[in-house]
Amino acid sequence: MLNAGDRAPDFSLESDSGKTVSLADFPGKTVVLYFYPKDDTPGCTREAQAFTEALHAFTEAGAVVLGVSRDSVERHRKFRAKYDLGVTLLSDPDLTAHDAYSAYGEKTMYGKKVMGTIRSTFIIGPDRTVKHVFSGVKVDGHADAVLALVRGGGAPEAPRASASTTKGAAAKTAAKAPAKRGAVKAPAKPVAKPR
Repeated sequence: MLNAGDRAPDFSLESDSGKTVSLADFPGKTVVLYFYPKDDTPGCTREAQAFTEALHAFTEAGAVVLGVSRDSVERHRKFRAKYDLGVTLLSDPDLTAHDAYSAYGEKTMYGKKVMGTIRSTFIIGPDRTVKHVFSGVKVDGHADAVLALVRGGGAPEAPRASASTTKGAAAKTAAKAPAKRGAVKAPAKPVAKPR
């Protein structure tokens, strides 16, 4: 398994445009290399669309985005045309790049162990070292997390509060909260009953 700080393996794969694409083709650029299981499936389509929507921002940050799957170049072309995708799609039918990046192996699907593509993303710096690895990617929000790292920030995460912090915050909120309508307050002084 590749880790941050490792040298990124080079590759030469045919793209959806019919050209051979290598890591060496992008000197001075950050390369976002993502592996996905199959064209035109729900998760893979959402992932490709999310990277496409953020493509301008990646370009502004000095990065290129490359998607890799085992699908043929022809299937990539149909996938790109159907969803108007902007990312470059690379065909790796022999799993050479998958194996080099440990993006193929045993995984669990519907409770069963199977061999297949492990949805993974690698951020590769201009010096060709791996800067960040995402393995077992969850599609929703992933492109935004990758973009945040490419821009030099941390991956966005939902804030997590400890149980004690949560209880303390709840107590403060309750203390500051106005009384609900219809709530009966105890009178400050006894009220004399009318005769």
